[in-house]
Amino acid sequence: MNPILVLLCVIALGLLVGRVSFRGISLGTSAILFVALLAGHYGWTIPTGFGTLGLALFVYCVGISAGPTFFRGLASHGRAMAITGSVIVLTGVAVTWTCARLLGLPAELAGGLMAGAMTSTPALGAITQSSSDPAAVAVGFGVAYPIGIIAVVLFVQIAIKLFAKSGDSDGTDSASETSGQSSAEIAESDSIGRRVVRIANPVVSGKRPSEIVAFADSPCQMSRVQREGRWRPTPPDYQFEIGDDVMLVGGASEIRRVSETLGELQDTAEPVVDADRERRYVVVTSPEIYGRTLKELRLRSNYGVTIVRVQRHDVEFVPSARTRIEFGDGLVAVGEPDALAKIANAVGHRPRTVNETDLLSLVAGIVLGIFVGNLSLQIGEFSMSLGIAGGPLMVGLILGHFRRLGPIRGSYPPAAMLLMTEGGLALFLADAGLNAGANVVEVLMERGVMLCVAAAAIAIIPLLVGFAGSRCLGGRTLWQSLGATCGGMTSTPGLAVLTGATDSSQPATSYVAAYPVALVLITVAAPWLVELIG
Repeated sequence: MNPILVLLCVIALGLLVGRVSFRGISLGTSAILFVALLAGHYGWTIPTGFGTLGLALFVYCVGISAGPTFFRGLASHGRAMAITGSVIVLTGVAVTWTCARLLGLPAELAGGLMAGAMTSTPALGAITQSSSDPAAVAVGFGVAYPIGIIAVVLFVQIAIKLFAKSGDSDGTDSASETSGQSSAEIAESDSIGRRVVRIANPVVSGKRPSEIVAFADSPCQMSRVQREGRWRPTPPDYQFEIGDDVMLVGGASEIRRVSETLGELQDTAEPVVDADRERRYVVVTSPEIYGRTLKELRLRSNYGVTIVRVQRHDVEFVPSARTRIEFGDGLVAVGEPDALAKIANAVGHRPRTVNETDLLSLVAGIVLGIFVGNLSLQIGEFSMSLGIAGGPLMVGLILGHFRRLGPIRGSYPPAAMLLMTEGGLALFLADAGLNAGANVVEVLMERGVMLCVAAAAIAIIPLLVGFAGSRCLGGRTLWQSLGATCGGMTSTPGLAVLTGATDSSQPATSYVAAYPVALVLITVAAPWLVELIG
């Protein structure tokens, strides 16, 4: 059969198998590897080079996606979650090394087991490119990957049931922890809404909203003030006065917290506002806007508008003053019509720009990543290099963080990013599986049970260590701990179970803080582990 046709058939069949869901669990794009292993067993082949190109494209896009949160997470309140992710990865490395020594596993097979048990396809790529036996790596990954998915999903479900029954399903804030709210009530309280607050605290009288500490870190915004019986957008020079009625936008728990500083929360129906003329949805494409926080931009003072919501990657949330605006963010701005026109021009509201993919930047970024990956650092007799996986990943992280380095852009439309990431991963998995398929049956017959035991240990022990450390030592809530644990295991199915169990934003934000650090760490550490075992 034509090799190109074989490649396309393996990818198509793998994607179809990946869509099959059992109790909400599916293999997704990783199912291509299992179809490719079977095809390789029967002697099918594809042209060389596709796997390497796919891997470079995949890890580069992963770096671009993780860049905006990776470095900032290390230097912000997400540091605790990042530490949890790091502890999980390092524990997985230690368990893998121990299993390889105790069970006499070859280094490449052990490395593949770790990548699979921790559901990390970038780690699989990094080990494959630096290994002398890539077929063994793919076999180990194929054995451990389903075990890793099932272990995380079951662990999350069991933890929710155990701690929810004990009343330890704390959701969003200290008030919910002490009030005895159920997880369902907490989830409902996190939905975004508008409430009226009457100013009654003399301490805030005469101050501007930006001067109130309660607004600094809170995802809650003051969008309007009542004047002469009408709700008007908050003026740039507004100062609180006793008796003023103001409108807050945010989750119910955050609104309650801010209202305690301002005055009295009013039990009135949601106010009627002029949304057609005084609210506008704008898309960020201007380099003068993205990469800066709302506090730095001072949009209310400079333009007379308030950003009440941000839409990013199909997720809508209320920003705080510390929220950093990213390229392609959709902003819901509230202000007078002339102010809205100004802010639209300032943020670069050009939908076509958001949908354009700079192919020259893409190619240049990957070339630069491959060049960096080929550089080697000699320390005594030990030579170290990032390889075809680590180099593009690091360059992607840097470009994703700064968004632009000279003429090379580090941002792409979400749809293009998804296509490039999934397409690169599909090419790599098809190549790895087809090359490993010839030996898969022999390896499984010789070490099948042993591999399953090792994979289970590599998946379960880091889970327990990461969760226990976050809960007992870090003092995090249940949702924060489980979100960070799923991030440390780079497990999207685990996060899906969490988000299905609660509407709280804590699982997602904790996952986002832990995931990039774990992803980068395991990608860099995996090839070194193989060398250490070998």
